[in-house]
Amino acid sequence: MKTINKNILHRALGIGLMASVLLLQQSCKKSFLNVTNKGTVAATQFWRNQDDATSAVEAMYANLHEWTNIAFAPIAVESMGSDDVDKGSTPTDAAYMNDFHNFTANSGEGQISDFWGGEYKTINFANQILDNVPAISMDAALKARYLAEAKFIRAYAYFRLVRAFGDVPLRLHVPTAASQYNIPRTPKAQVWAAIESDLTDAASVLPQSYASVDAGHATKGAALALHAKVAMYQQKWADVLSLTTSVMGLGYSLFPNYEQMFRTNNKNNVESIFEIQCALLPNNPTASNSQYSQVQGVRGVTGGGWGFNVPSAELAAAYEPGDPRRDATIIFRGETTPEGDVINATGDNPMYNQKSYVPFSLYVPGFNEGCQQDKIVLRYAEVLLMNAEANNEMGNAGAALTSLELVRARARAGNSSILPPVTTIDQTALRTAIWNERHVELAMEFDRYFDVIRQGRGAAVFGNRGFKAGKNEVWPLPQNEIDLSAGTLTQNPGY
Repeated sequence: MKTINKNILHRALGIGLMASVLLLQQSCKKSFLNVTNKGTVAATQFWRNQDDATSAVEAMYANLHEWTNIAFAPIAVESMGSDDVDKGSTPTDAAYMNDFHNFTANSGEGQISDFWGGEYKTINFANQILDNVPAISMDAALKARYLAEAKFIRAYAYFRLVRAFGDVPLRLHVPTAASQYNIPRTPKAQVWAAIESDLTDAASVLPQSYASVDAGHATKGAALALHAKVAMYQQKWADVLSLTTSVMGLGYSLFPNYEQMFRTNNKNNVESIFEIQCALLPNNPTASNSQYSQVQGVRGVTGGGWGFNVPSAELAAAYEPGDPRRDATIIFRGETTPEGDVINATGDNPMYNQKSYVPFSLYVPGFNEGCQQDKIVLRYAEVLLMNAEANNEMGNAGAALTSLELVRARARAGNSSILPPVTTIDQTALRTAIWNERHVELAMEFDRYFDVIRQGRGAAVFGNRGFKAGKNEVWPLPQNEIDLSAGTLTQNPGY
């Protein structure tokens, strides 16, 4: 029987386990964004009191805007397969990103390994909280809330993993014995069930809102909305309908101005259900580490960025005539943005992602461009579109049209000459209309690739770029993880 080094297994499972020390970016109680790195804290000196629990929760959230969670790896795994995007930048810069766009990425690709490791690191943060906080003597209501928040974050990470890879190892506790380190892939049905269990638990405890000091923490609405999305991926339409209806009763509304919804001065607005909090903290560029906007920003200008993950010609052509979401989603070469930035008429790329854009005037030398830009994960418009899709699938065309029209009416912004209401009650035609609305409403928000796959249209939409049915519905598992597990982890078919 082959003996496997336990330290290697820590890496193989991507869990970042800290058996003797807990690596925390501790922060002051007011915000998990105000991070000052304290190095490492011995595990025997941690998990003692409420302040420790608070520090652990804040570190869990701070981890969400780390490189592998929000920058290159998510762009590769969650966006590059889409027809909405091209690689961007210059032809030779990070040319390996084209392998994701052309479905030639193999198991040795570093971005796949980074994405896998980043999500398991997130899961480890959550598992440490769930394993250790129950034993702490502290305010009971706050303890319950922290555990619910950890379950939401763990569910979010597993959602990202299962839709990217299918079956993945399901780890719900920090390993405490040698036999718990090297575990096989769990059938995705069981992973989905664990995600739903976490979200059900979280929704039963989390508050509907927080005081501003805790802005960005997971809420009841976030747990319900993510649960609805998880149910949608499994075609559990009755659950989607029930969950979205619950969210629709919690007081969210559509932000009036679509373009302004994504600007930094409108963070955590009435439409936002969950967004990853990012900030430029004066005199602290290390903590101001989000590169979500930087890697997608307009290339070649001060305050712009690297120019990756740019909108495609296919996306630009997908909008109905006059749809203002087109100009609110795409920065075109030669335009002047609503915030007054003049985009050069010549340059490396004809278009850039406007949803990740930060006005150039907000750039501060020494900091990542756009580091203050939040990443919206869940918003109310998607809840309405999930509600519309569920109603249609259950034969409730009238209710589906009502939710769909709310989204189109906001986009129409009072201009009755554009975006006429959808009126068809034919289930197939209405399904197509809802899918088209998701396409343009949520463009450049890292959902299109997975949407097309869950709809069963991968070969039809992506086939001209090499998509193969039965293979490219998921990405390959990182080969280094399979090797380090001594074959306990198995590869997806076709890779």
